[in-house]
Amino acid sequence: MGKNKLKRFAEMENFGNTFQFPEDMQGTWHKEVFKNQNPIILELACGRGEYSVNLAKFFPNANIIGVDIKGSRLWRGAKSAIEEELHNAAFLRTYIEQIGSYFNPGEVSEIWITFPDPHPPAGKAKKRLSSLRFLKEYTQIVKDGGIIHLKTDDQMLYHFTKAGAQALGMKILEDQTDVVNDCANDELLSIRTTYEVRWISEGKKITYLKMKLDHALFEKENFEKANATMQEWLRVHNAPKEP
Repeated sequence: MGKNKLKRFAEMENFGNTFQFPEDMQGTWHKEVFKNQNPIILELACGRGEYSVNLAKFFPNANIIGVDIKGSRLWRGAKSAIEEELHNAAFLRTYIEQIGSYFNPGEVSEIWITFPDPHPPAGKAKKRLSSLRFLKEYTQIVKDGGIIHLKTDDQMLYHFTKAGAQALGMKILEDQTDVVNDCANDELLSIRTTYEVRWISEGKKITYLKMKLDHALFEKENFEKANATMQEWLRVHNAPKEP
């Protein structure tokens, strides 16, 4: 491990806004961490935390938690939040698959998924953070009727997520296929990360979905039907390319 990473890990141990694989955190975020009852918004796979920091600025009356497994990346966002005195920003180091272990049911109001790994092979579709599998996981912590946001430069992931939401019967509150050109006046969607700026410069289109997470849609019969629909979708739209 490089010296810079070791230095960052050591520094993070003293960050009051960073929690690395903590225990017994369920139900404590409002009272003990943020000391208010403002809504909690998560950014999953937040990387350097650029979006989380900007969400904290944009929503001063909300509590923002950036989540990622890579501590060296989290360090940057956590340090920026401290330097800018953003007391409504915190960072959680853990695996996304274990996110249900850190929050009580309904403790979270919204989830942002910004430029996640699209896991292109169909065989890895369940690893996509906007897959039906993960959406079901989110119902464990997100309040009924809460919001899921997806912002991505990957066209396949955008269409996959939209198809899954439609298969379940989720209400799509906003659907943008070209954020840069169609949402220039939207301050929230105009938040840019370093990589996003690069992708835009390469001509990639940025897409955005805003979806309502109704828990009743994940009851067994409807969920299994949606899963079957998505298996067919993957067969047709995400089939391996011919060599």
